[in-house]
Amino acid sequence: MDTPDVGIPERLARRMSMAEQHEYLRSKLSRRRALVTGGALAGGGLLAGCSGSQGPAAAPSRSASVPASRPATGVVPGSVVAPFGRRLAFGADPKTQMRISWQVPFAVRKPYVRVGLKPWELSRRIEAEVRDLHTPSLSKRLPAVDQYYLHAALDHLRPDTTYYYGVGHEGFDPASAERMSTVSSFRTAPARAGTFTFTAFGDQGVSYDALANDQVILGQNPAFHLHAGDLCYADSTGHGEDSDTYDARVWDQFLAQTESVASSVPWMVTTGNHDMEAWYSPNGYGGQSARWSLPSNGFDPENAPGVYSFVYGNVGVVALDANDVSYEIPANFGCTDGRQTKWLDRRLGELRAADGVDFVVVFFHHCAYSTSTHASDGGVRDAWLPLFTKHQVDLVINGHNHVYERTDAVQNGSVGRAVPVGASTDPTRDGIVYVTAGGAGKELYSFPDGVEDSYEGHVSAHEPVGTFHWTKAREKNRDTVEWSRVRYTGFSFLSVEAESGTAPRLKVSALAQSGRRIDYFEVRRGS
Repeated sequence: MDTPDVGIPERLARRMSMAEQHEYLRSKLSRRRALVTGGALAGGGLLAGCSGSQGPAAAPSRSASVPASRPATGVVPGSVVAPFGRRLAFGADPKTQMRISWQVPFAVRKPYVRVGLKPWELSRRIEAEVRDLHTPSLSKRLPAVDQYYLHAALDHLRPDTTYYYGVGHEGFDPASAERMSTVSSFRTAPARAGTFTFTAFGDQGVSYDALANDQVILGQNPAFHLHAGDLCYADSTGHGEDSDTYDARVWDQFLAQTESVASSVPWMVTTGNHDMEAWYSPNGYGGQSARWSLPSNGFDPENAPGVYSFVYGNVGVVALDANDVSYEIPANFGCTDGRQTKWLDRRLGELRAADGVDFVVVFFHHCAYSTSTHASDGGVRDAWLPLFTKHQVDLVINGHNHVYERTDAVQNGSVGRAVPVGASTDPTRDGIVYVTAGGAGKELYSFPDGVEDSYEGHVSAHEPVGTFHWTKAREKNRDTVEWSRVRYTGFSFLSVEAESGTAPRLKVSALAQSGRRIDYFEVRRGS
């Protein structure tokens, strides 16, 4: 028998005190000895009689989970099926709710999550829901694909608490000695606002650059991450039509790539144009619903899974589906019949009136303001900018254009206040800063001919930029803009530090793939 590794996984060590690390190693060594001498401890035997309280009843499993009463003909033994692609997401209340999702390459029996306050005592066992997804053969080159996604809902958690968890199924127990290296952790939101960091980007895909960005993000120790759509590019065309080129297997690669950070950092995603996968109903979002468990407090979580909100500390966050309003890519234009925009108006009002919420951040895919390849989407501007102004949104984050670009404070379509690198802005007086953070890992775009990059340490003269925006007729309306303040052609992401107290502020930084800062500004309300 191979000797199991008894080291502490790095993702656990970061969250454990020295005393906890000592106890972890002591417990793991003792379990290894029991495994070597006893030889028969498997399938949950290590925690027999200590299953703990059960979670809420899970939805009935579908074809991916083989009922115990049915012969397991053709099912791969659970002991050789390794879960992968673990990812976290908040429920509607980040203080008390977490959603754990993962994937298995074959059908398994009785999937579950083990959870505990110590990595060696995963005493609570919660049944997982299985969402299987079948993709037909879409060309002679591509076979039909069956994928199995598993989800567990954790409710009634303690605020500001680190939990450890492992995912498993019959024959694969994450609490057993040989599986303990698969244990990961998360921390719930604090009951009271304090200082914390979150990160954001869009347009990731599967590549070495995407993986590199993930690792730099992990080094920021964010409380959560916002992904502004175009997740993996399994649909490489992005028109939301049946004729798009699509390979469902790319999702397997993406989820395996993302696991290194998403298994410990809640990965809050929304929907881009490349995420409209036309082979899954409704609206091409059946695949997203199968793969992700997100807050279900939007106006229609079944048909618009990328629309939701949550509050973490003193920041309210709103995720939107811009496919609904995009003039550029009309496959799902008007699919909510205006209900998303009505919900947005109501939700922004609720957040702005909520006690303890100092800042409101909105993120979605298509750009309200950008000068790069896709430019600006007039549909986003027409539908939502009046509401952002009405409710004095503090920061808007987009993807779609594979660059970093940041505006001055924009008010009523023009510059309300110049915001050079390092400056402060007040949304109650100056307008709103819009950030395109689309340099997550997919092939990079550029800016219009003759327009130079201009970022911290490489600032060029601030000159008008010739660009365009999309009209309702899908025409490119020429623009000459003054609002393009910072531009960077390179892989990058956004890092935002939120501070509460008597003088709350958002300290917004853009970091290159190397970790070098390329932009910085602050948002202070009523300053």
